[in-house]
Amino acid sequence: MDEKHGTFLVTNADEASAVLRDVETGQIHTVSENPDFDRGEALTGTIVPEPPLETTWEIREIEERRQLSIEQSEEPPTSQEREIAVAQGVGEITRNERAGIGEIHVLTVPNERTEEAVSEIEADGETLARAARYGVNRVEIRSEEGIVSVRYLP
Repeated sequence: MDEKHGTFLVTNADEASAVLRDVETGQIHTVSENPDFDRGEALTGTIVPEPPLETTWEIREIEERRQLSIEQSEEPPTSQEREIAVAQGVGEITRNERAGIGEIHVLTVPNERTEEAVSEIEADGETLARAARYGVNRVEIRSEEGIVSVRYLP
């Protein structure tokens, strides 16, 4: 195997090792030594397989590290997000790039499932993987009955 360069999400970490997920391919890599990574951290860098078995990886270079967070906002969706939700059917999602960096996803959900949808988005590992892929640090979830906006912010 060869070295691998990319953006990785730390999905698990303890004193001895860490598990990294490549946010582009979804491939999982166990790093045999944890250089103080925390779960939910994103890093861009290069990893290489450790000989002789090449079943674990070591960090060759770290270009960038950032802690990611997900939070529920007290603020409701914006008027633009409401307009998007009204124009789409229940169960649909619209993705819009933000000015600058990041994206905003607007989901239309059944009114009675709004809180459940927010909880599922917050617990879904893919939410943080998307944040790492977009190069942002923070995910803000806004909601009101039938509408959930997921804001990927710097």
